[in-house]
Amino acid sequence: MLAANVDQRVLGYLGRALSLELSAVQLYSTQARLVDSWGLAEVAGKFSAEASEELGHAERIISRMLALGVAPNASQLRPVRLGQNLRELLESDHAFENELVSLYDEAARHCLRMGDHDNRLFFEALLGEEQNHARELLEWLAQLQEPDIIGAVRNPN
Repeated sequence: MLAANVDQRVLGYLGRALSLELSAVQLYSTQARLVDSWGLAEVAGKFSAEASEELGHAERIISRMLALGVAPNASQLRPVRLGQNLRELLESDHAFENELVSLYDEAARHCLRMGDHDNRLFFEALLGEEQNHARELLEWLAQLQEPDIIGAVRNPN
C-alpha cells in the first residue's frame, strides 16, 4: 500500500477536502430544492449545476486518495444552513467557498514546502476552481443590489 510513503498531512487535507466537497453537494442540492419551491426555477438550475460541479470535485479527491493507496472516508458532513432569501443563501455559500479556498491554499503551500509536486498541482487545480466559484458568487450577490430582484426573492409568492 502506498499510503506509508505519503505525507500524513496531505492525507489529512484530502480527507477534509472530501468532507467539505460532499457537504457542498448536500448544500447546493438542498438549496436547489428550496429555491425551486420559491418559484425560482432558473436559480434552482444554477444550484443543481453547482452540486454537480462539487460532486465532480469529490470524485477527483476519491480518485486521488485511491491512487495514493488510502480508502476515501469523509469524516463528517456539515449541516446545511438555509436562509430566508437568495441573498442569505449566497452569502452563506460564499463563506463556505472561502473555507474551501483556504483549505486548498494551505494544502498547496504545504505540498510546495514538502516538494510534493504532484499533490501541489492537484490542490492548486481545485484551488483555482473554487476561487472562480467564490468570485462568481460575489458577482451574483452584486447583481442582487437591484431592488426589484431583492423584493422578488424575499416575497417569492
